[in-house]
Amino acid sequence: MEPPPSPLMSGAAIRGRIDALAAISAQPDGLTRVFASPEQRRAASLVASWMRDAGMSAAEDAIGNVVGRYEAAAPGAKALLLGSHLDSVRNAGRWDGPLGVVSAIACVDALRRARRRLPVAVEVVGFCDEEGTRFGATMLGSRALSGRFGRHLLDRTDDAGMTMTEALRQAGFDPAAIGAAARRAEELAAYVELHIEQGPVLEREGVPVGCVTAIAGQTRLAVTLTGKAGHAGTVPMAGRQDALAAAAEAVLAVEAAARALAGTVGTVGRLEALPGSINVIPARATFTADLRAPQDAGRERLVRQVTAAIERIAASRNVTAAITTTHEEPAAPCAPELCRLIGAAIAAEGYPLLDLPSGAGHDAMEMAAIAPIGMIFVRCRGGLSHHPDEHVDDADAEAGARVLHRLILRFPESAT
Repeated sequence: MEPPPSPLMSGAAIRGRIDALAAISAQPDGLTRVFASPEQRRAASLVASWMRDAGMSAAEDAIGNVVGRYEAAAPGAKALLLGSHLDSVRNAGRWDGPLGVVSAIACVDALRRARRRLPVAVEVVGFCDEEGTRFGATMLGSRALSGRFGRHLLDRTDDAGMTMTEALRQAGFDPAAIGAAARRAEELAAYVELHIEQGPVLEREGVPVGCVTAIAGQTRLAVTLTGKAGHAGTVPMAGRQDALAAAAEAVLAVEAAARALAGTVGTVGRLEALPGSINVIPARATFTADLRAPQDAGRERLVRQVTAAIERIAASRNVTAAITTTHEEPAAPCAPELCRLIGAAIAAEGYPLLDLPSGAGHDAMEMAAIAPIGMIFVRCRGGLSHHPDEHVDDADAEAGARVLHRLILRFPESAT
């Protein structure tokens, strides 16, 4: 294979920058970098310096996204926006998010070295928050950029009791000015995000990169089952109103429903029983259900089936069920034309084309409100993510950058 068009596109160079960002952390023995923290500001500053070295102008916007711009051949052109996020979960892996930012900067550096300007401007964004680790609200950076940031979010508090408003001011931002970060749809030609897969499909199929067809929609349910407490030794089994036993059956019903519907997934991530004594029949059980599918029709069907199953189980066990929807996000299909261009770029690099949906949420979901979206997945070892052992081989990191570079060069003039 020929050397990459920029040395920054090599796997080793990409890994070097990923490691440099990973060193910026709130914990000395792992990676934690959350929204509006000193570490986040340091990471944004470092990324901005890389953007400038690659020939871009660069600055932080009103909420802390760092945005670089490489101008088009003609003034006033729309922008092809590339990027991902710079924040992390607690005790995170280093590749989730930054890979898309570092790879995009490397591709722009290749344009600079070739002294090439395109019909579109190329912008790279490092979003300040996607994970929602600090305030429990995800994709704050892309919500602001897409104009969908809700002012009510400013009242949320972190674990220390600090409001988002206070955190932004402490970081040097004016919460009242967040609206200035919003971009208009007519400014953007498309948004493309390169990201680790965070799953095992690419590794299982033996390919380094894949084309994302859609980002799964999500519904999260909070379920409370209420029965009746009683002595564990004196209440006969017949006629018990055991809330935890009902919850256990409901958990398996969530799993069964998702297994039966192709393309859907269902997860119970939290389960609690009260009063929580070893010799008391549980009177109350609460659990969560996270239901996802790449098509909204499938997700909605799964939600209906899970809800009906929980209600049926509750009735059969003489307990009451209260089911509340705590989060709902529609699926975000990727633009067919961008999928075609990504597929062509993958083929041109000599790799077989593998289409796959994303079960995880990404900033692209928010960006879909103002631009066509596309995503490129890069293989990660063991499909492991949100974990310190998260890893991408050098060859796969370079493969992702090469595909992204080809996509940029092939981006149609008609999109302007």
